[in-house]
Amino acid sequence: MFVTTGGRTDDKTIEKAKQAAEHLDLPYVPRLKRSVAALQRIHGGDCLVIGRQRLELYKVNQAEPFFFHPNVAMLRIKRLLKGEQDPFVYAAGIQNGSSVLDCTLGLGADAIVASFVAGKNGIVQGIEESSLLSFVVKQGLEEWSSGNEAIDQAIRRVIVKTSNHLDVLRSISAGSFDVVYFDPMFEENIVGSDGIRSLTYFAVKDELLAETIEEAKRVAKQKVVLKDHFRSERFARFGFQVIVRKTSTFHFGYIDVQANK
Repeated sequence: MFVTTGGRTDDKTIEKAKQAAEHLDLPYVPRLKRSVAALQRIHGGDCLVIGRQRLELYKVNQAEPFFFHPNVAMLRIKRLLKGEQDPFVYAAGIQNGSSVLDCTLGLGADAIVASFVAGKNGIVQGIEESSLLSFVVKQGLEEWSSGNEAIDQAIRRVIVKTSNHLDVLRSISAGSFDVVYFDPMFEENIVGSDGIRSLTYFAVKDELLAETIEEAKRVAKQKVVLKDHFRSERFARFGFQVIVRKTSTFHFGYIDVQANK
């Protein structure tokens, strides 16, 4: 793995790339008008490109990079503003002032939507185990401008923590968050999902453990929520009540922690 700049760069971006390389403990390689593929042939490994507009992660032999883009979250927020229901918000029972721990941050779409609904009085923290994904998404959350102040504020409020979610859950006091949420890698692939393919190149694909769910139930005051493929056995395995969505390839399940106390 190494860090370089975009094809058209400047001194500020070069310095930013060097700082990123130091932060991630990776070598910095000057671009020198070479393509990413050419640099990968010379130096080997995956590549983090620090551009003037965005950061991109390139897997070896893959032309499609991973980069932060909150497009899906923005569409969902706009639907909420029209009075439409968001399946995740509904399943989790998120409202103004809610505290949410997203244990599988990924691109951050669900965390952004949760932050928008929870508002300035809420707390949304996302955990991402992959240091590379965490770095790219954290930078994106800090720098993205949608042109809508309310959405931008929601994006900025998402707190990113780079760690294993089970380790984090073990370290948190009981009842620290209203909602604990999981969106693990689906046991079955959903072909054509935007952003998912490039995300999977770098995501940590640990299986969801029974201990993780038990810790989540301890940490959550209200609900533990799981998003998964409609054929997934994890809903039944861990005792989630499933909200069936007949026209969707994924469902939401929840454990009502309050009802079990």
